[in-house]
Amino acid sequence: MNPAPIPQRLLRPAPVRGLPADFRWGVATSAYQIEGAVAEDGRTPSIWDTFCRVPGAVEGGESGDAACDHYHRMPEDVELVAGLGIDTYRFSLAWPRIQPGGRGPANAKGLDFYKRLVDEVQGRGITPWITLYHWDLPQELEDAGGWPARDTALRFAEYAALAHEALGDRVEHWTTLNEPWCSAMLGYAHGVHAPGRRDLGDAMRAVHHLLLGHGLAAGALRDAAGNNPLELGITLNLGTATPETDSAADREACRRADGMGARLYLDPLVHGRYPEDVVADLAAQHIELPVREGDPAAIAAPLDVLGVNFYRGMRFSGVTEDGSATGADGLPVTRVVERDLPRTAMDWEITPTELTDLLVRLQRDYALPTVITENGAAFDDTVAADGSVPDADRTAYLADHIAAVVAARAQGADVRGYFAWSLLDNFEWAYGYDKRFGIVRVDYDTQVRTLKDSAKWYRDTIRLTRRERA
Repeated sequence: MNPAPIPQRLLRPAPVRGLPADFRWGVATSAYQIEGAVAEDGRTPSIWDTFCRVPGAVEGGESGDAACDHYHRMPEDVELVAGLGIDTYRFSLAWPRIQPGGRGPANAKGLDFYKRLVDEVQGRGITPWITLYHWDLPQELEDAGGWPARDTALRFAEYAALAHEALGDRVEHWTTLNEPWCSAMLGYAHGVHAPGRRDLGDAMRAVHHLLLGHGLAAGALRDAAGNNPLELGITLNLGTATPETDSAADREACRRADGMGARLYLDPLVHGRYPEDVVADLAAQHIELPVREGDPAAIAAPLDVLGVNFYRGMRFSGVTEDGSATGADGLPVTRVVERDLPRTAMDWEITPTELTDLLVRLQRDYALPTVITENGAAFDDTVAADGSVPDADRTAYLADHIAAVVAARAQGADVRGYFAWSLLDNFEWAYGYDKRFGIVRVDYDTQVRTLKDSAKWYRDTIRLTRRERA
């Protein structure tokens, strides 16, 4: 179906009000998407360096070799963050830059880069928020089995300890994993992300070992922090699952979608157990999660905050378009139903009210403080004759989703921050450089950065909030 047009707003959205004085305003990036310098100062290949060399894997045969050249332009980029009035900058560490090959001692030159980054951030009064893993597994660990192998979880905990030893004296906010669903499902089941494998059994083993790695890393971080401040979390990409109708088949399809997309991660993290219905669904496909004694307790290490990456909610049906309840694979149908809604350049429906629904549900079922660690949209930006980037669609997207956070808080959700994705246009994984999520435009030929109108609106919203605090 053709996507519904995005309504054009005649006026720039007003800054969003209604957030408390201690609410965090941030932007987010990830190492492989912006750093470049993939072979400098001791960094070794990650699974994304390898995947980008597979013919046809990435749009245009592109890679993160240069990306936004953040490795060399880092002070300039931090200055951009400061100019927006941001109080928190979420960024990831590159595992193969800190621990080449995923084993052994830390690489001093790699750590030096992140020490300088933390210095730059804190020197401008900004709080650093570190993500340990944003998909760049050292290739040597993938060669040894990758996330489907239990040993990778053990190696991840060792890496976490190395990172904290170098940075923990100044950094309080730590996220273990970014979007383990994507790592497992897109990387090991669907093959569209690195490492490009297509085996659901491997993907489910990866799910368990990603969660185990999180739990072991959480323990290592808490041990290393001792009595020093530490706010520890994990970031999940979450949405909503809405039935097309009130039929039993559609409600069952939503149960399955929610089970595989949300509860498979949230239940072991918070409740210390995998959801029984999802375990049964996997057993029907002859797949068993490789749980060993002690794993559930490790995975359920106490969380201080849950990071929520939200891009869209989805509607599901339990029958095919011709009315069959069973697919060609003999399994029950779980079909995404497209709606006549505005969409982003990723062809994702724009559903801000479903962010409110999600946050209220998370509060009700899991009772954790949350921070929106990613929310944003890709659109086909154009540069105006005067050099400005008038991205009214992205500005409206941010305004509507921040308003959805305000609505969720009014309904009792403990949401403590909002981080826009992303600071910069960047390497967008299998889409290469074709999709632009940044509130700052990057000219990839010259590496010149330009604030888009959305960045100016975001800056003004933060400024207004601060004035209202005073």
